[in-house]
Amino acid sequence: MRNDKLSVCSMNFAVEIIALVKDLKLKKENIIANQIGRSGTSIGANIYEAQYAHGKADFISKMQIALKEANETGYWLELLYRTQYIDESTYKKMNSMCTGLRAMLISSINTTKENMK
Repeated sequence: MRNDKLSVCSMNFAVEIIALVKDLKLKKENIIANQIGRSGTSIGANIYEAQYAHGKADFISKMQIALKEANETGYWLELLYRTQYIDESTYKKMNSMCTGLRAMLISSINTTKENMK
């Protein structure tokens, strides 16, 4: 188990996503539940995969994939909020977690790019 901040935050977010998916499926919302389940858990999976990247370019690529998945997850969260599948407090909490992950991913990508120069 990794315990750097990005890995811990992405794992915590994935746990929240899985709980959300369970709730959505109880409400018979399967389409968005499946989408957000895949994108929301993929963030951490790509971060973990980047740990064993084949060089800095591969590391950046994996982190960029994680960033894209985080962006997609943000879209699904907003859609769930606008369609009233999740309440405002759930949306704000999960969106804040997702935004934090995006900020850390961008920082990590930019730092790695700078170190390549």
